[in-house]
Amino acid sequence: MATPAKRLFRPPRPLTGQPDWSTSRPIYRPRQPTATPLYPVVRHHLETFVAQAAESDPLGYGVPAWVEKDFRAYLRCGILAHGFARARCDDCGHERLIAFSCKGRGICPSCNTRRMAEVAAHLTDHVLPHLPVRQWVLSLPKRLRPYLHHNPDVAGAVLRIFLRAIRTTLRSASPGAPHDARLGAVSFLHRFGSSLNPHFHFHLVVLDGVFAQVPDGTVRFYEATRLDEHHWLGLQRVIQRRVLRHFRTRGLLDEADAEGMLSWQGSGGFSIDAAVRIQGDDRAGVERLLRYCARPPFALERLHAPSGTATLASPDARLLYRFPRPTPDGRTEILLSPLQLLERIARFVPPPRMHRHRYHGVLAPNARARSAVIAIGRPQLTLPPPPEPPCAPPDPEPARRANPARIRWAVLLARIYEVLPLLCPACGGQMSILAFLTDPPVVSAILLHLDLPHRPPPLSPARGPPQGDFLLDQTAAFDPVDGEPEPEFCFDQSLPPGFDD
Repeated sequence: MATPAKRLFRPPRPLTGQPDWSTSRPIYRPRQPTATPLYPVVRHHLETFVAQAAESDPLGYGVPAWVEKDFRAYLRCGILAHGFARARCDDCGHERLIAFSCKGRGICPSCNTRRMAEVAAHLTDHVLPHLPVRQWVLSLPKRLRPYLHHNPDVAGAVLRIFLRAIRTTLRSASPGAPHDARLGAVSFLHRFGSSLNPHFHFHLVVLDGVFAQVPDGTVRFYEATRLDEHHWLGLQRVIQRRVLRHFRTRGLLDEADAEGMLSWQGSGGFSIDAAVRIQGDDRAGVERLLRYCARPPFALERLHAPSGTATLASPDARLLYRFPRPTPDGRTEILLSPLQLLERIARFVPPPRMHRHRYHGVLAPNARARSAVIAIGRPQLTLPPPPEPPCAPPDPEPARRANPARIRWAVLLARIYEVLPLLCPACGGQMSILAFLTDPPVVSAILLHLDLPHRPPPLSPARGPPQGDFLLDQTAAFDPVDGEPEPEFCFDQSLPPGFDD
């Protein structure tokens, strides 16, 4: 009698020869998270990082709960022992196991890349019209960044100040635009810099012009043809005065400090850049720009273990992170210990229920002109739906409308890497998902039958704090053989005469 695993799963057939890459499509290769430098670091040092953070916190809170949850979810991502989907080729019967993802928001490089691609694809296909767009970037002085990082209300207020200034600039640079014309923008709040440093700044993808209602009820677009470098350079001083006034009003800066920051040379640490502009018909360029704005806090391909991943379990291990461009002081890389790497990554995990991107102006969810704006350049969106037959019986179970913001996993991989994950590597046929297996006994039996690891990699326990330079000497102060040493001072402990009477 066959075992349950053999009845449930058919072993994959061996490939007949090496595929011809010049004539065939690329074959999807499942990722191996345990082979990356990040996975052994989290696996061996997470418990130590959590324990030390709780001990060093005066209140005993330590690592925030959502950060620890994201770390532990990353350890389950892509591991077959935690469950998988079973796919089979419809033509030849070849089968494949597809591991589940954690859908994390700040730790997992794979899930962050998927979210980046999904957001960019949704905005390109369903939100941004076929009109020119421009990227606006705002960076604030280092003294003000901690307020933005820890207080969402302050960050939202600075973003509104930035949007109002951009709207005024676009109105003046758009010939014929009325005074009540509105902009359309999507904002991305970045809590990180390119060198694994905390750097809160704003990236905005703004339609390069303004919109206004015309008498016939339609929406007209006024392109900003007069916008040049002098506009956003002059905008820096305006943003500087308004932001410092807001900080002074909220009591975050006193009058002397605000006046001193206004007197700084140049822009006083406020930086605005709007040099990147993409035409509306360049949809591939628009999607690349959106991927850049929605990018994750760090790139896994820049993280290296100089001595290999086998030694990353040691607390003395070192990891190298290379920067995409040299820093102002000329550095191109940074050397970190495992605990230092975890500490830096933990800062970039956004709190729960905090949006990574937002819509503004005519692209806001409740804007009246939103449907007319996003239909510009898409004639298929302006066609009304066909009318229902008058005598048609009502549908007892109406079909649920698919969410355009959710894109299938296979479509995303094909869009990013130009590879079809459900393409059979044996015959090139179409594969379909048969089942999702999460029952531990069934999962373990199938993996044992296929000679694959059936247990997840174990976590290393927390290590104790390192011993200091000054240790308590607990050795004996005398030798029991030689007896107790003579005291340095002798006291007369005899009783006075007549006291014992």
